[in-house]
Amino acid sequence: MNLHDIIRRPLITEKAADLQAQDKYVFEVARTANKVQVKGAVEKAFNVKVVDVNVVTVPGKLRRSGRRQVATSPWKKAIVRLKAGDRITYFEGV
Repeated sequence: MNLHDIIRRPLITEKAADLQAQDKYVFEVARTANKVQVKGAVEKAFNVKVVDVNVVTVPGKLRRSGRRQVATSPWKKAIVRLKAGDRITYFEGV
């Protein structure tokens, strides 16, 4: 897998912003990606040292579309903890 296939997008939420104070960053990743692949992709893409990776599979939800209920797709997110002092400048000022 290519590193751009593994890391889909960064997640910018209030909880993710609070985690940045603890040197943790949140990304949406491919459903087939594991912790080792996520660690390697983040280290290579942002030139930082990853200490820990937590992966969570978020289940899909039922949404109303007129009279029907449509299920959204499940997706996977990764919470990545960096070495103290390392920063990802992509998230700064957001």
